[in-house]
Amino acid sequence: MAGKNEFYWRRLHSLLGVIPVGVFLVQHLIINHFATLGEEAYNNAAGFVGNLPFVIILEFVVIYIPLLFHAVLGIYIAFTADNNPVRLNFFRNWMFTLQRITGIILLFFIAWHVWETRIQKALGAEVDFQMMADILTNPIMLIIYIIGIMSATFHLANGLWGFLVKWGITQSPRSQYISSWVMGIFFVILSIVGIRAALAFAYPEWFV
Repeated sequence: MAGKNEFYWRRLHSLLGVIPVGVFLVQHLIINHFATLGEEAYNNAAGFVGNLPFVIILEFVVIYIPLLFHAVLGIYIAFTADNNPVRLNFFRNWMFTLQRITGIILLFFIAWHVWETRIQKALGAEVDFQMMADILTNPIMLIIYIIGIMSATFHLANGLWGFLVKWGITQSPRSQYISSWVMGIFFVILSIVGIRAALAFAYPEWFV
């Protein structure tokens, strides 16, 4: 991958990370956040999404195929990029490094999450509040999920910052500075939404 072709592949990689993968992540965390309102509220919200027409086709077209492409190209970028945050000591280079680290974490976390939920559903299990509660009442699994959630929200927020630069939306240093703050706030808010949902499964009595 070199020259102009690499430029276009990387832009497509950035685009798919936002649409549809990033949009799906936000939607997924919002649906999960219904758990803070109780078991019935979550089951109704998750059931509505799970019963959409042609849901299997939608999952492959909107989630799995774009996510797989983004992950494979992301691995290539992670292991071929030239960056050294210790030597350069530069904020954006650290963000670049954390983007790659969270991407690797997400490869394992998403695979595990899909196995625990989507694959189990295909094998006949019911993906509902009780399933998630059974998983997240284990303190180790709760910690793993919180790490996974924060990796995903950081990866999306920082990826959005890069998307705006790659697509020529934020070109000036000032616009990039403002974008850093906006994406930082976005990361915090989305992380709170995701972590509250995880805690609601593990400790529903906290949200009564």
